[in-house]
Amino acid sequence: MSQPEASKQNSRRTLVLRLLSLLAFILITVTVFYFRDQAQELAVYGYPGIFLVAMMSSATVLFPAPGLAVVFTMAGIFHPLGVALSAATGAALGELTGYLAGIGGRMMLERTDADEKLLPFVEKYGMLAIVILAAIPNPFFDAASIAAGALKMKVWKFLIAAWIGQVIKMTAVAYLGASSINWLLD
Repeated sequence: MSQPEASKQNSRRTLVLRLLSLLAFILITVTVFYFRDQAQELAVYGYPGIFLVAMMSSATVLFPAPGLAVVFTMAGIFHPLGVALSAATGAALGELTGYLAGIGGRMMLERTDADEKLLPFVEKYGMLAIVILAAIPNPFFDAASIAAGALKMKVWKFLIAAWIGQVIKMTAVAYLGASSINWLLD
């Protein structure tokens, strides 16, 4: 196969992968948005329910979902560390929707001042940027997930970094939720 033919075939393959990633992102987001009212009901199923709520909450890139509120509340019922680990694992996996959107193309990244600064931040610091942005509750983590996909960060690196950051955040929220129950009962 000649060089131009191979290049043309790679371009087609890349286009197909981007379209499939974008389609997966849209389908997951629409599904999660459609079932968002039932998400909190899943928490009554213990750790697997918390995992699913967190995954669904993180899978919504465009619409808000109740993930942190469920973690805060359920930590008063279940062991906070178990809640945190379940929620962090679900949230990290849910962030794959943003990552897939990034693979689908940079067009998903809005061109706001924050996003213009975020893409170079993720490019420069890689996994550390993902850990930091996942560890603090902020509206920029969805954009960071998209940036990681657009920058073609290896998916396993993204997942590990997102999970570490989510563990930090979910542990803080869970223990805060567990201690607030004690305040109310005292």
